[in-house]
Amino acid sequence: MEKLLMESRVLLQSKEFCQKIARSISSSSGCAGKPIVKWTEVQSWFVARQQESTLKVPSLTDTSKNESRIPQTCPLNNGHQSCQILKGLVSKVGEKVPDLSELEFEAMSSKDGAWYDVDMFLTHRFLGSGEAEVRVRFIGFGAEEDEWVNVQKAVRGRSIPIEHSECHKVIVGDLVLSLQERRDQSIYYDAHVIEIARKTHDLRGCRCLFLIRYDHDSSEERVRLRRLCHIPGQQIR
Repeated sequence: MEKLLMESRVLLQSKEFCQKIARSISSSSGCAGKPIVKWTEVQSWFVARQQESTLKVPSLTDTSKNESRIPQTCPLNNGHQSCQILKGLVSKVGEKVPDLSELEFEAMSSKDGAWYDVDMFLTHRFLGSGEAEVRVRFIGFGAEEDEWVNVQKAVRGRSIPIEHSECHKVIVGDLVLSLQERRDQSIYYDAHVIEIARKTHDLRGCRCLFLIRYDHDSSEERVRLRRLCHIPGQQIR
């Protein structure tokens, strides 16, 4: 596209020409699984470049810049690069970590709304809206289950099981990650604590019962503390 920009400044204003370029980009193997590129986005890109203006897209790195509204992708070849792309998430983890490679993450699947531990970040891209997405591989799942997820809305530091000694810190209204146990599967979902029945602890630990309401389907159930996890960024009292 840079070469085309240099060759002709009139042709680039043509709707037919931009449609042809958009179809070519969208059908290329490198754009498999990505949003379809609109001809107006191509035209806007050329116009912006001709006017020698740049469009900055919010980035999670200090060096990433995007001068178009066309989604861009960048492979993450190792853990170091993954952590650099996800610098913006450090504040959500809630702790200062000297080495970003020490951080562990979880991501919400768009298929069922459940949270799964992230094994690795494969690539990232910026949408026309400026939002960043990463393609993740979940622990225990193969490449066929890889997903694109929104960095700000569906990626966070890995949740931590609540210790028996921290039982008193959980109060009504808290957002927690809860293990929803079903006959065929057990999956972690976000839930809110709506009632607590405090009980005396014994040798087995906490015996309190927590009535929770799952965010994804509004169903309710009483669970033991062992099924609850603290979500990074949520206040522990």
